Amino acid sequence: MPESPFRCVLDVKAKLGESPTWSVAEQALWFVDINAPAVHRFDPATGAHAVMPMPSSIGCMGLREQGGLVVALRDGLWLADAHGRLERKVAQAPYDPDHHRFNDGRVDPQGRFWIGTMNERRDAASAALYRLDADHALHRVIDGITVSNGLAWSPDRRTMYHADTPTLTVRAYEVDPASGMPSNPRTFARWERETDRPDGAAVDSAGHYWIAHFRGGKVVEIDPSGRTVREIPFPAMCPTMCAFGGPDLKTLYATSARQDRPADELERFPQSGGVFAMRVDVPGLPEPRYAG
Repeated sequence: MPESPFRCVLDVKAKLGESPTWSVAEQALWFVDINAPAVHRFDPATGAHAVMPMPSSIGCMGLREQGGLVVALRDGLWLADAHGRLERKVAQAPYDPDHHRFNDGRVDPQGRFWIGTMNERRDAASAALYRLDADHALHRVIDGITVSNGLAWSPDRRTMYHADTPTLTVRAYEVDPASGMPSNPRTFARWERETDRPDGAAVDSAGHYWIAHFRGGKVVEIDPSGRTVREIPFPAMCPTMCAFGGPDLKTLYATSARQDRPADELERFPQSGGVFAMRVDVPGLPEPRYAG
């Protein structure tokens, strides 16, 4: 594999690191470990790293306008304080928790929390994409999904990107600027190899879509027309999601996974499960905060 521009900045050895979210106000990176359930907060300037255990698998998280977090646990959606202490459940899990859970999610430009689910058996398209409004009403928006991933919005808020990982496809939806509702999906990017599994993504200020390829050992940059700009080798086979951060939003962070990976792979990539970073030329966008 060619040398990667990514460097490990936190060798946390997460089972399944996910949901990296940069706080501009704190200059800190938040992320989760789904299967060693916890919220993590990392300060790159000082190296300080806090771990906040959760009672069940945590698919993703968002920052709140009022302070604290919104977190997607197996049993539902919760508000938590800035120390990860659960305060209130605001929505019950809309699925059978025996073989479904929340997965990829983030806050949209209107301040609403979008959360996809996944069928852990992967034997049916029984998952969906949901939206949690500021009043804590939960809405089912897109059906027929197996593993929801790749959620992001264009800088002009007129396009929403979303992937159903087993289909190896990212779709782009038109977004109504007033309501934020997606419609008219089209294929934005598609791959053929089973290892090219689109996972979590982020969009920069030029509208380029950066997506991690789980099992593919790379991050792919795609321009707004759907053209692949470059494929960036990653120092682990399972990067999971990207996020822009740093004082100038020109640091691309990526989480990764090590659970259930073969021993020879972990020997080749011993920092699997770590948080990695590389510098980029175009800044990202500040991550919105949940209004609820």
